[in-house]
Amino acid sequence: MPNEVMPACQPAVRVTAMPANANVYGDIFGGWLMAQMDLAASSVASLHARGRAVTISVEGMTFHRPVFVGDELSVFGRLIKVGRTSMHVEVETWGRDRHSDEGHKVTQAVFIFVAVGPDRRPRTVPPIES
Repeated sequence: MPNEVMPACQPAVRVTAMPANANVYGDIFGGWLMAQMDLAASSVASLHARGRAVTISVEGMTFHRPVFVGDELSVFGRLIKVGRTSMHVEVETWGRDRHSDEGHKVTQAVFIFVAVGPDRRPRTVPPIES
């Protein structure tokens, strides 16, 4: 992908892909990668909601490049939209070979969360600060 620029902020999750996360060919399972993205997105949503937030959907999941055993993944999340109880978190995963400085975007999606209270019912969240 031309003009790839990794986000300048710190990743919400950084992890190394291990053999247990791969198929017999050494390619990382898409479901495992999606779980890492959900972890990163939930960190962003819970921080904004100042409490529990649950995933209700994922939009536009795109796999741009394969991920292999040993690759280091940095997962970035950014709050892009807030409703009364919901939050949309844009997530990008960037991967790099352990022995290289060059990173590439490998996946992206938008994860949608709803903030819930102790009763597990939706609760309001603050607006995005300008």
